Amino acid sequence: MINSALFTDFYELTMTQGYWKDNMNQKVVFDMFFRKHPFNGGFAILAGNETLMDIIENFRFSEEDIQYLADQKIFEEGFLNYLKDFHFTGDLYTMDEGTVIFPQEPLVRIHANLIEAQILEGLVLNHVNFQSLIATKTARIWLASKKAPIMEFGLRRAQGPDGAMSATRASYIGGAAGTSNTLAGKEYGIPVMGTMAHSWIMSHSSELEAFREYAKIYPTNSVFLIDTYDTLKSGIKNAIIAGGELVEKGYNFGVRLDSGDIDYLTREVRKELDRAGYPQAKISVSNELTEEIISTLVARGAPINSWGVGTHMVTGGNESSFTGVYKLAARHDKESDKMLPAMKFSDNPAKTTNPGIKNVYRLYDSNGMALADILALEGETIEAGKEYRFHHPMVDYRQFTCKAAKVEPLLKKRIEDGKRITKRLPDNEQLKISRTTMQSQLETFDESYKRILNPHIYKVSLTEKLMELKKDFIEKNLK
Repeated sequence: MINSALFTDFYELTMTQGYWKDNMNQKVVFDMFFRKHPFNGGFAILAGNETLMDIIENFRFSEEDIQYLADQKIFEEGFLNYLKDFHFTGDLYTMDEGTVIFPQEPLVRIHANLIEAQILEGLVLNHVNFQSLIATKTARIWLASKKAPIMEFGLRRAQGPDGAMSATRASYIGGAAGTSNTLAGKEYGIPVMGTMAHSWIMSHSSELEAFREYAKIYPTNSVFLIDTYDTLKSGIKNAIIAGGELVEKGYNFGVRLDSGDIDYLTREVRKELDRAGYPQAKISVSNELTEEIISTLVARGAPINSWGVGTHMVTGGNESSFTGVYKLAARHDKESDKMLPAMKFSDNPAKTTNPGIKNVYRLYDSNGMALADILALEGETIEAGKEYRFHHPMVDYRQFTCKAAKVEPLLKKRIEDGKRITKRLPDNEQLKISRTTMQSQLETFDESYKRILNPHIYKVSLTEKLMELKKDFIEKNLK
């Protein structure tokens, strides 16, 4: 785990030296949010904020870090002395890890002095962006499989050692049943899975010998890889022989395909297994699987019991980044002694931010189904059973009224004065909770929002008070 405060962009340090020189270290509020769903999807899954909090508590500049900065010949001695005592003393609000999330809503809210908040930017974005990307990808794959067991085995193609560990963690939150990453299994308490590779079969004198030897060693966990030579002419036939010997001893077995026409081959393999009298034998598949491929196979009724997914799950596949950003939302004004809203304007409307200190509320109907997420200014309340008018964050004329049966606040204070105020759970317990949060929350969203292709757009809206503040801010600052 990286605890060095050098884990930040260099420009953050050049800016903070400027703040220090100009005596600008007022209280500020930063929001971390994302701009659009990855994979053209209709939802995303929050992950990485728990590991973020672990590091924030111990984020420091070591003596070696200070010396390195001194060697750059750009930082003044007084500023470096200031950094020697640097640590986070502010507050952090965040949603529960595993929460179903949507664009524009604050996922992490930082209340701190300007210098502290600025230095944290890279750390916040690095942890939440990557893990949320992978958790979202995995959730899409899990839903596409109709919630079948998914094994993550992307270690060999992950983006380096840290990428592999973070991806395994996030994929478990997103619905993977287990991992091939043994170290991640140890560190995070994730179930480890795996049987054999083609080299096991190729190392033996025959395919049948390889299957029999494996069955002898692992009778309770024998899944035979049947595509090393010829899936239908030899692989499945030898698997049936070795598997039949296991069944006679009171065990079961399975087969795995890692190449070829998965739709056709699994159907033929299923026929062979059933004809041999082994309808209980399971079929697992792998080979560059994506949610689109899995969804198609499921829709066609391919007889597949479990899925092995690697590259596309742990790298993000065709979309390798999450659009999370970290923007100033409010700053303390000395003259008025108040927190004033801050807002970024842009020629691109999607990059215009929502001003002020904001909370996020999820509205539910009487059946417990999610209706909309609402951004409200601090101090505003939204009550169940009361009708409100809400506004589209970008389009003035788009608005709707809603009377929710249940209102759930999503942002919770987790760090106060630099210290956790909620119990830090062991990794295995936390991951189970995060995974359960993801699964239970997805059940509250209509299927239209969870479609792999062309999902319905879920409402993320502003209260009237926040919309008025945004309009006033624009009018005053764009004259």
